[in-house]
Amino acid sequence: MERTAMCCCGAFRLRVKGEPNRVVTCHCLQCQRRTGTVFGDNAVFPRNAIVAIEGESREFSRIGERGGRLTFHFCPKCGSSLYWDIAAEPDLVGVAVGAFADPGFKKPSRSVFGVTRHHWVPQIEGVEAYLADQFGPHE
Repeated sequence: MERTAMCCCGAFRLRVKGEPNRVVTCHCLQCQRRTGTVFGDNAVFPRNAIVAIEGESREFSRIGERGGRLTFHFCPKCGSSLYWDIAAEPDLVGVAVGAFADPGFKKPSRSVFGVTRHHWVPQIEGVEAYLADQFGPHE
């Protein structure tokens, strides 16, 4: 299976093949800021699952919650954050689930940073929930 993640304006795209290694809902404050909503759903794929990266992008790097570097790739036209590199896991790439615009996308198996989960956001039934990061998409 091949999927395409793209920004809002369609100028920046990432094509991947296969299934993600994991899908994680993250409630950390940085994911809230990155997405502009109250959590981020993140699919983590093997780097070799990338089929193509098309269009112009810009980068933003920051230190993650576990002290490692994350480098986000976003569209310079519309600002959509599409994917990120995880320095501590160089063979993996994180992709914003919403960028696939696929309501049938695989359900998260884990929810992390529940300590900053908004009180009105329900836990997802059947998903492992952690107050801090446990094998999530961050460093």
